[in-house]
Amino acid sequence: MTDRSGEVLLEVRGLTKRFGGFTAVRDLTFDIREGEILGLIGPNGSGKSTTFNLIAGMLPPSGGRVRFAGREITGASPVAVCRLGIGRTFQIPRPFRKLTILENVLVAAHYGRGGGVGHAEASRIAREALEAVGLPSDPGSRIDQLGAAGLKKLELARALATGPRLLLADESLGGLDEQETEQAAELLLRIRDELGVTIVWVEHIMGVLMRVVDRCIVLDHGEKIAEGLPREVAHDPRVIEVYLGSEAEELQQRVAGDG
Repeated sequence: MTDRSGEVLLEVRGLTKRFGGFTAVRDLTFDIREGEILGLIGPNGSGKSTTFNLIAGMLPPSGGRVRFAGREITGASPVAVCRLGIGRTFQIPRPFRKLTILENVLVAAHYGRGGGVGHAEASRIAREALEAVGLPSDPGSRIDQLGAAGLKKLELARALATGPRLLLADESLGGLDEQETEQAAELLLRIRDELGVTIVWVEHIMGVLMRVVDRCIVLDHGEKIAEGLPREVAHDPRVIEVYLGSEAEELQQRVAGDG
């Protein structure tokens, strides 16, 4: 992990989401600096995916605001947010199964960027995105050839084809075996280091996430309970109590040498 001191790319201030009498996200405030990988962690139901949906425009906030690259995007549509430069993946991949692998990414390249992209340019973008994640870009490659790891890579390729400055990666390791997990984590690092994409990563596999991210934010019941370097978060008593539990000691050893 490297100290990242870029300009603030995303500003979240007092973000709140209520569903009737239930508050899923409460008064959430944080910044993301350009060039960093931020881990967004917490127990199931802590508000992580809701936060992603609020940033990406899939849910309107009940309160607070979001600014991206100095521009107010609070309440903007998912299409507008995507075309401004925020891409996202989903925990459960839902590709267009009647389309080929290349066609799936072509759709993202065509419609995920502002200003319109012609077929030739979209084809180039799609092939580069597939190459970046290690998937075949030939026209005959089909979705049913992909296993769990391949579908996760396709999610990343589709997001990359929209040309994001910020990537919201939702559980990119879920359902993968140990080797696939390590490869997926390395892929996220390459996306940041080689493509210059800032990343917010929601993940439950702490041993891998803690070795990759620059900072962590921990949510519990929709509220931020901790923020800091992985080694700081791994030693936070409240984080240990509500989330890390018996994993805490192993994680503390893993991150002891970072920084």
